Amino acid sequence: MLEAIRRAVLVLRQKQILHRLGVAISVTVIGIACYVLFHMLRGIDTFEVIEAIKSTELRQIALSALFVAAGYFTLTFYDWFAVRAIGRSDVPYRVNALAAFTSYSIGHNVGASVFTGGAVRYRIYSAYGLNAIDVAKICFLAGLTFWLGNAAVLGLGITCHPEAAASIDQLPVWLNRVVAILIILALVGYVVWVWTQPRHVGRGPWSVVLPGGPLTLLQIVIGIFDLGFCALAMYVLVPDEPNLGFVVVAVIFVSATLLGFASHSPGGLGVFDAAMLVGLWQMDREDLLAGMLLFRLLYYIAPFIISVILLTFREVILGARSKRLRQAALGLEAGPRREAAYVRERRDTGA
Repeated sequence: MLEAIRRAVLVLRQKQILHRLGVAISVTVIGIACYVLFHMLRGIDTFEVIEAIKSTELRQIALSALFVAAGYFTLTFYDWFAVRAIGRSDVPYRVNALAAFTSYSIGHNVGASVFTGGAVRYRIYSAYGLNAIDVAKICFLAGLTFWLGNAAVLGLGITCHPEAAASIDQLPVWLNRVVAILIILALVGYVVWVWTQPRHVGRGPWSVVLPGGPLTLLQIVIGIFDLGFCALAMYVLVPDEPNLGFVVVAVIFVSATLLGFASHSPGGLGVFDAAMLVGLWQMDREDLLAGMLLFRLLYYIAPFIISVILLTFREVILGARSKRLRQAALGLEAGPRREAAYVRERRDTGA
């Protein structure tokens, strides 16, 4: 069965069907989002949105910022886990933290996070002897943690509140609950599958050993905490009335995030916003839009600026260190030359 799946995927890749399908999905998602946004934002009073932002309590913004910081802190364990899973426990946590924070914050804003985040990771990890294949494995394992966390959050959340997902996908409540239960069963099946014996994906140097059962559970916990903190950051900023509860907002938030991810647009721009406006239709649009703008500032813009500053600072330090090493090497080479010249001078003068 698995061999048949591998052959089918290989055929699809050779004919570039997967690439074309991915582009078609992205264009479709963005097109639908633009249509929805056009209708949802008609009649929006810009001044009311600005006033809603101004009236947001500083306590709410500070609490949301704290949850954002906690979410990015949890993200650092994506790389910490992945780097150790490929057998490179010699790489310090601070390097994992820098690579994870900068790659995700830049990838979120620039778009095509698989490539942009991978490039940032390679620049950082190559200094520790990791090659492109190692970085690709890290990206794969970090992505696996992300998807396992999403599956757990959506599966459990939609099972409890299927109406939250129904507000976005417009499917019957019972069907959403059935899909959520299937997601949970698939997640349990995957854990059992990797628990029974070591599992590999890929071939040759690209082969990756999937984390076993206990480590997979750790991946799921990391993913749940990451998404939970992000959802809390959004929940703090949405209007208090009507109070839909954290789980409902979390399900809609994660669903909107995944739609934005599928569109490959920078920060899910337009797609995430449309999904949130549709999913939380009960809330005042101006107040909700104000909360989403503040969330973007805290979760996307601020970390992006910090990442650019950190990477620039790092490059300046590395450049200065490299210059000192070159000067030291030139000094070592110049020493024997000066000594030889001194000997020749004494010989020529008969000293």
